[in-house]
Amino acid sequence: MGKRKMAESDSTSNEPSIEQVEVRKQKLAKLKAAGVAVYPNDFKPTHTAAEIVGRFAEAAMADLAAAPKDIQVGGRIIALRRMGKASFFHIQDRRERLQIYIQQDGVGKETYDLFRTLDTGDIVGVSGHLFRTKTNELTLEAEGLRLLTKCLRPLPEKWHGLADVEARYRQRYLDLMVNPEARRVFEKRTRIIALLRRFFETRDFLEVETPMMQPIPGGAAARPFVTHHNTLDMELYLRVAPELFLKRLLVGGFERVFELNRNFRNEGISVRHNPEFTMVEFYQAYATFEDLIQLTEELFTTLAREVAGSLQVTYGEHAIDLTPPWQRLSIAEAISVHGGATNDEVSTLEGLRRFAEKQKVHLDTKLPYGNALVEVFEAVAEAKLIQPTFITGYPIEVSPLARKNDRNPAMVDRFELYIGGRELANAFSELNDPADQRQRFLEQMAARESGDETANPIDEDYVRALEYGMPPAAGEGIGIDRLVMLLTNSASIRDVILFPLLRPQR
Repeated sequence: MGKRKMAESDSTSNEPSIEQVEVRKQKLAKLKAAGVAVYPNDFKPTHTAAEIVGRFAEAAMADLAAAPKDIQVGGRIIALRRMGKASFFHIQDRRERLQIYIQQDGVGKETYDLFRTLDTGDIVGVSGHLFRTKTNELTLEAEGLRLLTKCLRPLPEKWHGLADVEARYRQRYLDLMVNPEARRVFEKRTRIIALLRRFFETRDFLEVETPMMQPIPGGAAARPFVTHHNTLDMELYLRVAPELFLKRLLVGGFERVFELNRNFRNEGISVRHNPEFTMVEFYQAYATFEDLIQLTEELFTTLAREVAGSLQVTYGEHAIDLTPPWQRLSIAEAISVHGGATNDEVSTLEGLRRFAEKQKVHLDTKLPYGNALVEVFEAVAEAKLIQPTFITGYPIEVSPLARKNDRNPAMVDRFELYIGGRELANAFSELNDPADQRQRFLEQMAARESGDETANPIDEDYVRALEYGMPPAAGEGIGIDRLVMLLTNSASIRDVILFPLLRPQR
């Protein structure tokens, strides 16, 4: 898919005709009239297709003879091959597909007549025993068949040929039904999240939950979603980040905490942005951002080995090597290396403006040096950071919650991790000086009053918490959706979110 513009219009390319749906409804009505229970809920599978294939796929004929004789499987019919009084069909359950052989002599005329009414998409329960066909395919010979759910809409025959890709996202249930690769992506996503939890738990981090609705939005430079609580008659905000609450827990004595949950940002939609997204955010007392560099390398390499089986992963047209140690560049160095800027051009605001003009990068005339530096970096260097790279040297203007660098107080102790040309993580040594934090909040408020809707408002309770004393610490947030994109070679964030936000159909 890449970055091509995807149609937001309604698509009917996968919609069946009214006549096709009506034929299936008529079949359903006839079955009901004949006294067939068309939506029963008493069928109990004894095996899954994956269990059968895993256990018997390589089994010799003698071993099949010793297999259970009363196997029951349930699944959706995905292919039918009718041949008079004996037929084949395939069913798909949650993990695997299995061939079924059914003949009238084996199940009786009444059941075989029922089979003749079935369509692809119908969900059935089958009982029988295993054998191999002449082509050596593992097959379940049916001794019984029940219709469990009638599919009233025909499945698309050539799903991958749909003109409108968004149909896959709008009707994810259909995508999962007919596209095995989509199912594999989301199975991997679940595994990645489970591995993340295990990684942090084995390092003595405590998983916590903090508020999704907050009276003051904070923790990240982003425009929030606004709602209203009727009983309290107050505005609330869907959180843009859990940071300030997690750091309150550091004050309270939880020295290692993490939260894996949703954030919400009222901003654009693209192949890498969804307004509702998943992050893991974690904080560690008595650690610096340098410690988190090593921890991040350990985390990503652990996940890559477990999920991809290698530290060499393919992402789009790129072969990415996750073998540590990873490259480190300051923002200024990245602009020089990947944009061709001189040291004079990146070291002053005037030089940056000259360089930006040469590169045809528009800079607002009101931007201070720090903000301009980041905008130029994003324009000329970010997309070129394909191999894992820690970008450091962030200016204080864009880092209101990070600790100042001891050698250069105009900068903070912070990194962002880039892989495949996009940011995957953001981390810094935490600011725990309440006076400094209050001053940063006041500067953010001034920016907010000047029209910057993403600037953080002052959070007096958070400053009060710092006045009780927060231990020196470092924290990090990692975008789970982008991480899953990397480890599943998915081009769009919509490919890794089950139900991404889309424009309403007209």
